[in-house]
Amino acid sequence: MSHKPSVLFVCVHNAGRSQMAAAWLTHLAGDRVEVRSAGSDPGAGVNPAAVEAMREVGIDISAEVPKMLTVDAVKESDVCITMGCGDTCPVFPGKRYLDWQLEDPAGQGVEAVRPIRDEIKVLVEGLIKEIAPQPQA
Repeated sequence: MSHKPSVLFVCVHNAGRSQMAAAWLTHLAGDRVEVRSAGSDPGAGVNPAAVEAMREVGIDISAEVPKMLTVDAVKESDVCITMGCGDTCPVFPGKRYLDWQLEDPAGQGVEAVRPIRDEIKVLVEGLIKEIAPQPQA
């Protein structure tokens, strides 16, 4: 497969779940996957508890900025993964849509965000096996 799959993670504020998912996918799949994240109502900044939870596993998302969900971002992605944004994600034929039911880390401390971070990692690992498996040596 010469086409590099593209994944868009969407949550309401693009400040927690989608940022952690994008960081995990980038970290675990490297350049085998194109990664985007956005929000239907972007927050002012990335959730500090999400930043800390990711820092604990060696991934720095402190420089990330919540981005507005655009029609183009959806059009340019092969897989769109929503995380609690309801019907705000535009739907296009030929795209694959997944909805990951994850607790919202907004307003929670790092202790509450750790299990969400770990659940996202498991989901991302499964996604990688499906869309961008490691080439066989």
